[in-house]
Amino acid sequence: MTGEAATTAVKRHALTILHALEEADAQLVGKAVVLTDGTAGTVEAIWLDDLHGLRISITGHPGKGPVSALKFAQG
Repeated sequence: MTGEAATTAVKRHALTILHALEEADAQLVGKAVVLTDGTAGTVEAIWLDDLHGLRISITGHPGKGPVSALKFAQG
């Protein structure tokens, strides 16, 4: 793969990740959720963490958890 082709592939991969982050943000922020540890609340923010991947914060609760730890609240 040439330098230009590699750069194009990296840019395409980065855009795919950013698109997925935007979709997750639109689908999750403001939604009522329950974390697997029983913590309940509303998703207030989503971001990418270099070490852990996609992370969330829940309104009214300190700390930041992985998105994989949440379940949508049944209403």
